Amino acid sequence: MKKSILRLVLFLLIVLSLLIWFNTFRFTSRQLAVEPLAAEMLPDSLANRFAKAIRFPTISSVSGVDTIAFRGLDSLLIEQFPLVHQQLNFQRINEFSRVYHWSGTDALLEPMLLLAHLDVVPAENSEQWMHPPFSGNIEDGFIWGRGTLDDKLSAWAILETLESLLKTDFQPKRGIYIAFGHDEETSGEWGAASIAASFEEKGLHFAFVLDEGLVILENALEGLKSPVAMIGIAEKGICTLNVSVDLETGGHSMMPPPETAVGILAQAITNLQENPLPASIDGAAGRFFDYIGPEMNGLEKVVMANRWLTSGLLVGKLEDDPAANAMLRTTMAPTMIRGGVRSNILPTRTSAKVNVRIIPGESVESVLAYCRSIVDDSRVRIQLDSTISYNDPSKVSDIDVFGFQLIQRTCLEIYPDIIVAPSLVIGYTDSRNYQDLSDQIYRFCPVQIDRSDLVRIHGSNERIEVSAYLNMIRFYRRLIEQGGI
Repeated sequence: MKKSILRLVLFLLIVLSLLIWFNTFRFTSRQLAVEPLAAEMLPDSLANRFAKAIRFPTISSVSGVDTIAFRGLDSLLIEQFPLVHQQLNFQRINEFSRVYHWSGTDALLEPMLLLAHLDVVPAENSEQWMHPPFSGNIEDGFIWGRGTLDDKLSAWAILETLESLLKTDFQPKRGIYIAFGHDEETSGEWGAASIAASFEEKGLHFAFVLDEGLVILENALEGLKSPVAMIGIAEKGICTLNVSVDLETGGHSMMPPPETAVGILAQAITNLQENPLPASIDGAAGRFFDYIGPEMNGLEKVVMANRWLTSGLLVGKLEDDPAANAMLRTTMAPTMIRGGVRSNILPTRTSAKVNVRIIPGESVESVLAYCRSIVDDSRVRIQLDSTISYNDPSKVSDIDVFGFQLIQRTCLEIYPDIIVAPSLVIGYTDSRNYQDLSDQIYRFCPVQIDRSDLVRIHGSNERIEVSAYLNMIRFYRRLIEQGGI
């Protein structure tokens, strides 16, 4: 009997080993085989032109925008890109957002749409900056200032591309639309949402849409030596929950009851943090691993190739990294708390706000139901804060289609030493407003930076390497040349 069991165990181990080996063997590269494009020498003076844009503090806030800065930027745009404004169809939307249209020669082809935004977030703690945040200084091979990574760089690289192509006999077969919003950092209501509404009125539908999003990241993941161009095929949803406790009585702190409003709220928040929604390596995250896994070596490749067996191990390792964890699951973060007016008085009401970022496959309603079930306390009210923007996750765009493959091919032509992979955007972009206008929406900024530079986005010492900016212009030129035919 024992020998039979041992034989069975041995047989199963052999079968398992063969299956693991087979899966690893067929886990082959998904990178396209393309010829690198000969590097076109671009003048450094292009960096000086971009630096001028950084000197306009086009800050958007819930109270509005800096109209003086935006009008100054408008004048600079017209001055620097005369052919774009003379030869393309140009329209202002709500004064500071802009749309450009280059007609294609084949009206049967759906046009492409390239997006960016001209507004920036405030530059707090300016004393911590190595260069003033709106100086546009160029030093040590970098352009410094707010907007160099988010997102004036995309707008300027696109416009430099258009201006240079208009000096040639290039004529796109496929029409090209360019749309720049001016309030992406707040709501997008007066920018992207209004632009999308105008497109809808015209009955437009796009072959693909490319907006800001993820980047080409050096040191992206342990086990990967090559930089990774992460193309966002979806973005997380967002909502804010109000968690509140209302008791009939408070009292004096010298005679506290067994449970207080503060204690009940604290326990509710603790329950939410200790019981996160489950992680998943399916969907956009799974496709990311499908593309990067074959480029790994040794044990890392075996683990990636056999996620049906190793998913628990993989999730356990990745969820220790905040960025990776955010790609795997819906996250909840308490951000504000309120309650009490004096140190010796027990409040009857306490409340907190919890910011939620929702992965595709879940929704605002499903998250709300989950949170209520986890807290499971009739004294605690959990409601959606409808005064703050909220959205379900975006649709997941396909990868075996024209738009994604064009972006992938262009990346590999301009950056031959990288890996390209679909991924999930954990932030919020203007592209969410265009979901009814295209089935192929991608979120990717073709700039190569180190992982350590991510904190500069919305942080101090935002900067871009001059060579990285010039490569962005090369990328957009190739994308338009290839996508426009």
